[in-house]
Amino acid sequence: MNLDLTGKRALVTGSTRGIGYAVASGLAEMGATVVINGRTKESVEAALSKLRAARPGDRFEAAAGDLSIAQGCDAVIGAANDIDILVNNTGIYDVRPFSKISDAEWQRMFDVNVMSGVRLTRHYLPKMLEQRWGRVVFVASESGVFIPEEMIHYGFSKAAQLAIARGCAELTRGSNVTVNSVLPGPTWVEELESNFNKRARAKGTTVETLQRQMFSERRTTSLLQRFETPEEIASMICYVCSPAASGTNGAGLRCDGGIIRTPF
Repeated sequence: MNLDLTGKRALVTGSTRGIGYAVASGLAEMGATVVINGRTKESVEAALSKLRAARPGDRFEAAAGDLSIAQGCDAVIGAANDIDILVNNTGIYDVRPFSKISDAEWQRMFDVNVMSGVRLTRHYLPKMLEQRWGRVVFVASESGVFIPEEMIHYGFSKAAQLAIARGCAELTRGSNVTVNSVLPGPTWVEELESNFNKRARAKGTTVETLQRQMFSERRTTSLLQRFETPEEIASMICYVCSPAASGTNGAGLRCDGGIIRTPF
């Protein structure tokens, strides 16, 4: 199986922590030069220091920029104008009753989760088509199919990513460029761990109890019955970026722990 990305340059958005960080580490292990993105120079430099300590000899670059705005996307493009692999990982989520979601919150969810990928893909995809090789991956979510009642605006944004990825894949016919989506399930990342710790203290319970309730009450169809690790999600994403995945295009690849029940 050819997983070699030597000579390729990859941009992973939102890669200072969580799934994005794990993807960046995985792609570097496969030989790629990886461009690290976060909203601030400080967060990017901190991630770079950690990655370089963990993976001495691998190649990492910096591209700070707030991808929720056009100027931030332009800054990232300016720092990494030519790439072979784009992983649209930047994203936010928020648990909120539908009746309480304001127009501003809907707009922010759209700007961060959808328009960041639209703007970057619009720039990089034509270049990949010209060079006749490239990989674009949208990190969507099982919530884009199994829309959660407590995060309808989040589910909407992830469904939009699935649609955009499939539409862009139609542009790649015969080019050796692929555009795919990966649909993670609930993943135990730093922000979620912090939120669960706060909730556990407020409720006078334990993080472990809240974790169990997540799957006994909210994601009851999960076959895994636990949170996934960032590395488990990154394995799927890194594979899709590899030469071995050349036959996979326009797909929504589930890494959701079995939450979605439909077979297709």
